[in-house]
Amino acid sequence: MRDYILRRLLLIIPTYVGITLVTFIIIQLAPGSPVSQKLGIGESLKDNAVNKEIIEQTKQLYGLDKPLPVQYIRWFKRSISFDFGNSYKDNRPVMEKISERIPVTLQINIISILVVYLISIPIGVFSSVEHNSLPDKLLTLFIFILYSLPNFWVAILLITFLGGGDYLNIFPIYGLNSYGIEKAGFLKFIIDRLWHLCLPVLCLSYGGLAVLSRYAKVGMLDVIKQDYILTARAKGLSEKTVIFKHALRNSLIPIVTLLGGLLPAMLGGSVIIESIFSIPGMGKLGFESILARDYPTIMGIASIAALLTLVGFLISDILYAVVDPRISYE
Repeated sequence: MRDYILRRLLLIIPTYVGITLVTFIIIQLAPGSPVSQKLGIGESLKDNAVNKEIIEQTKQLYGLDKPLPVQYIRWFKRSISFDFGNSYKDNRPVMEKISERIPVTLQINIISILVVYLISIPIGVFSSVEHNSLPDKLLTLFIFILYSLPNFWVAILLITFLGGGDYLNIFPIYGLNSYGIEKAGFLKFIIDRLWHLCLPVLCLSYGGLAVLSRYAKVGMLDVIKQDYILTARAKGLSEKTVIFKHALRNSLIPIVTLLGGLLPAMLGGSVIIESIFSIPGMGKLGFESILARDYPTIMGIASIAALLTLVGFLISDILYAVVDPRISYE
């Protein structure tokens, strides 16, 4: 196991290089210039002699006058120590800005992942046990409908119907906490935070829940057809013991596999959800940075997201051995 983890950690290095290189190239190919955006100079005014000189001076200041390979190598050397440079937008260190936002995004995504797993696995078990029954068919139809709904549209509907739009005013739709709630005590602060996160977590969770519950059902259907399950039933064990002690654990490998892909999917989805609900997380910061052509911040966010994704895949691989002791990494 130790050697396997070491090999996977070493494999993260070339993967990280590849991800950052592709991201860097895509950013450079995107239309618009960070210098023109910062200086407020439109495309029609670039040909002005004075403006040209100002643009060149600004490029030299930020190192944008160097060839692209040189820019990337310089950036990569700094990024090894998590120094992503300063933001073009406000000249603050990028890592400082990310450090302020990443706990919020991780908080939302970790809660969403817990919600997804705690609900989808029981749904999958129920659907497999009641396979082809009317409740199973209705549940399957409902899950497919959930999967087809875009989260930004659901977010707007929730705000309209439950967030003080045209109907009910049950849930807050702005920020992470009510103004001044930190003075009311720790418990009230936590309750208020969770109340604010209800709608964002719901928008981030339902898509993963729909996918994961289907995988849980398929995995369970495959396992309960195995000979050892028939043997357990023949020995007179209760159906509850057969399902939850013998079948469930062996059906979890596909679910664990999806853990590595669920985190990047939610990180991507949080860009829209954080912007809609005005949550000061990495997603909202990334969206604002793209609009401002803030290349250092975009690269920093992409790099941190890539590392979190790679760590997520590593954790899911390690969990294989926990779920199924027959798996060995030696």
